[in-house]
Amino acid sequence: MISSAIIKIQGVVQGVGFRPFIHKLAANSNLSGYILNCPEGVFIEVEGFRDNIEDFYRDIRKRKPPASRIIDTTIKYQPLKDFKNFTIKKSRTNGRNAMFISPDLAICHDCRSELGDTNDRRHEFPFINCTNCGPRYTIIKEIPYDRPLTTMKNFIMCPLCRKEYEDIEDRRYHAQPDCCSACGPSLIWYTGDIEDREKPLEKACNALKDGKIIAMKGLGGFHLACDARKDEAAKTLRKRKERPAKPFAIMFPNIDILENYAFITEEAKELLTGSISPVVMLKKKENTDLSEEICPGLAHIGCMLPYTPLHEILFRKGNFKALIMTSGNLQDEPIQINNDECRETLKYIADGFLFHNRDIARRCDDSVVKQVNRNFQIIRRARGYTPLPVKLNFSPEKDITILACGGELKNTFSIYKDGFVFLSPHTGDLNNLETFSFYEETIEHYCSLFNINPSVIAYDMHPSYLSTGYALKREVKVKIPVQHHHAHFASCMSEHGVKEKSIGVIFDGTGYGADKKIWGGEFFAGDCKEVERVAHLKYYPMPGGDMAAVEGYRMAISYLYPLFKGEIETLFSTEENSGNIINLIKSNINCPETSSMGRFFDGIASITGLRHRATYEGQCAMELEAIAAEDINSYYPFSLEEGETLIINPEPLFYYLLEDIKKRIERPVISAKFHNSIVVMIKDICNKMRKLYNLKNVILSGGVFQNSYLSVRTEKILLGSGFNVYQNMEIPPNDGGISMGQIAVAYSKVSREE
Repeated sequence: MISSAIIKIQGVVQGVGFRPFIHKLAANSNLSGYILNCPEGVFIEVEGFRDNIEDFYRDIRKRKPPASRIIDTTIKYQPLKDFKNFTIKKSRTNGRNAMFISPDLAICHDCRSELGDTNDRRHEFPFINCTNCGPRYTIIKEIPYDRPLTTMKNFIMCPLCRKEYEDIEDRRYHAQPDCCSACGPSLIWYTGDIEDREKPLEKACNALKDGKIIAMKGLGGFHLACDARKDEAAKTLRKRKERPAKPFAIMFPNIDILENYAFITEEAKELLTGSISPVVMLKKKENTDLSEEICPGLAHIGCMLPYTPLHEILFRKGNFKALIMTSGNLQDEPIQINNDECRETLKYIADGFLFHNRDIARRCDDSVVKQVNRNFQIIRRARGYTPLPVKLNFSPEKDITILACGGELKNTFSIYKDGFVFLSPHTGDLNNLETFSFYEETIEHYCSLFNINPSVIAYDMHPSYLSTGYALKREVKVKIPVQHHHAHFASCMSEHGVKEKSIGVIFDGTGYGADKKIWGGEFFAGDCKEVERVAHLKYYPMPGGDMAAVEGYRMAISYLYPLFKGEIETLFSTEENSGNIINLIKSNINCPETSSMGRFFDGIASITGLRHRATYEGQCAMELEAIAAEDINSYYPFSLEEGETLIINPEPLFYYLLEDIKKRIERPVISAKFHNSIVVMIKDICNKMRKLYNLKNVILSGGVFQNSYLSVRTEKILLGSGFNVYQNMEIPPNDGGISMGQIAVAYSKVSREE
């Protein structure tokens, strides 16, 4: 039977070879009709035998172009239109921008093959790309995504490239960055103020071989690179960048080489070699020739593969086994994107600069993910993911548009429109003018890109956050403050489409509480609209305020002083100002109270003698996790105190832990028992809450759940107790996911659905 159907595809289906794909698929299915671009994606009408239409519709998802990202598809049958053939029609915009924009894509297999083919005209061309790969988001100045509105505007296509661009059968049909050595960007090498266009890539390779540090321009910013197998180079980079211990990401030339240095699963291989190609956290192998400076004190290294043709050629020419590739910026500042500014800013770090003359329109750092069982959890959401949206699982209302301003650390912001949340790329910590300017600039770009003038603005309750100040100054009628940990809770609920009342276990380092104290070890019962705080870690003073987040021994003294008063200075005799810390606690001066689980981990790291001071956020907890023994099942006890809320008192844990220290029990065993204690405590309180509230869902969120030892074991024990367990995966569990949660809370408060 001959039928006619309307098919709508939502997602990244423009500029990725989708229309030629549909044209060929329709021909192979003996269907007539047409396809056109529209703001939501593509609109298709087809006619033919009903079975052929059904097969065609199924094959769209099954055989879609590799660079496309389909978010939703619908099919609706209609009266026959009597189409004669299948055509590609002119785009229909209705005066609106496209909703879905492709992120930058890693070099594809075909381009990588051409790059190494001495007979190909793009042999060793550092800017090779096609509809399946190359820059997208980072070169877009305005919408629609056409070459004149990108940073490729000034590179006029040569006749050969123009022919490819206009040929519907060609892999480069409508690939906006299409170019070759005759018409595309070129490389430049700088040493100091001396410009050198003669074999710049060879000079960069020679500098790296000599143990030098180079600044290298990539897709969304600069990398600082050096040989990861040269201790002196890595030490010099640490010293110049003022980064004493924070781990560096490593780029390896291919999977085979990477496997010599880290343990890798099949799922991780697929992700690393795919179009996203993020930094993936992998357990490192012992006794390799990597510098010890890569990730001191940690068990995992951030691994990536060459995701641009420039990286690919660099490894081939230099025959490098591993290169440090860390963000090209000064400490706490945004990644550099401008050639001249980079030379000025990084001149005391880099010995040479490998530039090109294609401008970067938008900053976008490398994404970072880790594997949790067979799935991947995004820790930093940037290149390869943004600006792809996340579907908000509520009924969309056309008249609601929301800007969520995020938090202070690991900031992202989000905008909501027509059922989708568009998260910004990772901004960083909003603690200086440069980063805040980047934040403001990117908000304006997103609002323009997605044609949004927010009707609602959501923000963190903390009165001193720069993001909160931005929200309060912006002229929007409806402004909704969102408690920090409620936002974590809602980010995970909305990601998984959980609407019914649930238990929330929200552990992190810092968050402004409803009682104006510092929260971070919280148990909630509630949903996206509202929560009840049912239990929390006992409040302890933070001697010196924010300094206690850097110097973990301050928290150790705070935890132990009520129990061991006279002995405390003996326990911390190596700390010169332990007496001053005790005086602060006694006088209650500059000692805000906290229930933070993050600070609890810092304190335990110090009590065990593992680390007293952190040089980067989360260092104490990460090193504590890294040493934890795998085969220990025992744990330390907590006590629970009834009150307005259930108070988790860790005093019994301290007694037993200190006994183990006196018995000279090995630190890895103590670390494992401590982690197990948190797991058991979570299970016990969730069981109590299930009886009280008849709840079956548990939401785990907050930066502490980046700890794989904790998160994997917690999920396992809760599943074994009959709970449904949800963790952030697409949305970072750390403060990079706060803005998504703010959207969910704000939407639930203003939508007619509620």
